[in-house]
Amino acid sequence: MPIIPDEKDWTWVLSEPCPDCGFDPSTVTPSVVPGVVLNMLPRWRAVLRRGEASERPNDHTWSDLEYACHVRDVFSLFDQRLNLMLTEDDARFANWDQDQAAVDGDYGSSDPQTVADELQAEGEQIAESFARVVEDDWKRTGIRSNGSAFTVLTFSRYFLHDVVHHLHDVDG
Repeated sequence: MPIIPDEKDWTWVLSEPCPDCGFDPSTVTPSVVPGVVLNMLPRWRAVLRRGEASERPNDHTWSDLEYACHVRDVFSLFDQRLNLMLTEDDARFANWDQDQAAVDGDYGSSDPQTVADELQAEGEQIAESFARVVEDDWKRTGIRSNGSAFTVLTFSRYFLHDVVHHLHDVDG
């Protein structure tokens, strides 16, 4: 059964803490992203070892496995977008429909071990990309297809909230 799409504009998390997961954007700069991402990877592996990882808790919530697939794809997508921001002036991001990606990627039928390995590789890759960001790059810009504008600094906050929040969603 498909999940009802989340159409919220989550950019509000750039200016205030998230009441659900406790993420505080004021504590994040691009330089902290690599450590946070690398520290969460073993926790995702543990989540994917759960016997019920592929079971949805209800009809409107992804399974742990589907969340892990989403985070793997977020790592990859945001790595591409970060690199665009660092190499192009006012980088433009194509639309990404996360719900369609879940359907197209058949997230629910994925092999948990394969996803754990892919998530590890993609997580290490984006951590490496953020590790190369220097403070002079923090003001470089990118614009999402819906018009939301980011600097590398706000992009790092938006990205990190997404992946931290989803680890919270699965009690990782």
